[in-house]
Amino acid sequence: MSELPASARALVLTASNRAYAGVYEDRSGQAVAAGLRELGFAVEGPHVRPDDVDELEAVLRAAVDLGVDVVVTTGGTGLSPTDVTPEATRRVLEREAPGLAEAVRRYGAGNGVPTAVLSRGVAGTAARTLIVNLPGSTGGVKDGLAVLGPLLPHVVSQLRGGDH
Repeated sequence: MSELPASARALVLTASNRAYAGVYEDRSGQAVAAGLRELGFAVEGPHVRPDDVDELEAVLRAAVDLGVDVVVTTGGTGLSPTDVTPEATRRVLEREAPGLAEAVRRYGAGNGVPTAVLSRGVAGTAARTLIVNLPGSTGGVKDGLAVLGPLLPHVVSQLRGGDH
């Protein structure tokens, strides 16, 4: 397994109407940022935005344009009518990586969280950026990072043109 390059950059995006309005603190975004820092990423964010397809898409496109290696979103992946993160992400993705999203759901369900399978999160790439949607709970973030952690050095290397 390859090592994460010292220059690896990540951006965290939280989709939550209530966190955006200040109703509660964005704990899941903070958890993603902390987890990515532990993996060795220089982390920007979390950027907290409302559950709005256009706003989320704009942040994702800006991250891709900046050449960020990895964008991890949290929130907006459920079945609620306001959950639109997968729709915004699909507008940006050039290639989906369904195995990543499925692995996150499978990990959660296999660790006693039957509702993990309700997440509609997607994953894939745009240019040289990996984008992954995680649920808006700190437990879902923990599960997602458990899956992604061992894979991200290899993914970043591949997206930067490294060998298989």
